[in-house]
Amino acid sequence: MLKHRYARASLGIIVALTLSACVTLPPNAPRSPQDPWESWNRGVYRVNDKLDRAVAKPLARTYVRVLPQPIRTGVRNFFDNLGTTTVMINDALQGKFLASANDLGRFLLNSTLGLGGILDPATPAGLAKNNEDFGQTLGHWGVHPGPFLELPLLGPSDLRDGPARLVDAYTNPHEYIRNSGVKWGLYGLYLVDARAGLLSLEATLQQAYDPYAFVRDAYLSRRAYLVSDGKVSADEPLVDPGADPDADNSAPPAPPPGTAQPTSH
Repeated sequence: MLKHRYARASLGIIVALTLSACVTLPPNAPRSPQDPWESWNRGVYRVNDKLDRAVAKPLARTYVRVLPQPIRTGVRNFFDNLGTTTVMINDALQGKFLASANDLGRFLLNSTLGLGGILDPATPAGLAKNNEDFGQTLGHWGVHPGPFLELPLLGPSDLRDGPARLVDAYTNPHEYIRNSGVKWGLYGLYLVDARAGLLSLEATLQQAYDPYAFVRDAYLSRRAYLVSDGKVSADEPLVDPGADPDADNSAPPAPPPGTAQPTSH
């Protein structure tokens, strides 16, 4: 019964997002060839941003204010350790067997000597932390990312990475916790901790003339870097669509005349 209530609530939120998604594009805004569904994506981004301001960001700030850094580090280590199984499996699927063995060693060491992953003895032991998921595995074998896609509640993605997230969910031990209270409680804590990790980027986002385009381009650039194992440079500066290419990029670009300045969240 509880699962059905969660399902109905989630479906209601998604329907509300769908009904309010499409928006009129900003006048004279540059069009990205990777974003043919921009009108829809901007609408979903706008609703996601409102939910973030109303719920996620206040919870994340409270989380940071109440819990000391060592505890938050332990929480982050715990969830990173759970995700190691996903990394290990996708390393193997890409033929990176040495990296997969490294990740297996990390998981075993952190799960035992690291008290279930709260501590991270694997890193000082020389077992490097890798970053792989099923979206990267598909990209490794030549699957094109397809159009950019802003997912309701989940944020930026693309047509390849969106469905791949479902596969990743089933390679994480968290999915197999039978106690619903523990399972959903851990999931909620994971979301709050993940949002808290993004608080340091608030100032950068607020300086962007077009936050949606900035987030989109940052996501696409980051994913291209990860899929190519660093062969596509992630150091190239992202071009904010509202910026003057000849201007000094150290300061936020000025909006066109008559356009309101971005407001703080």
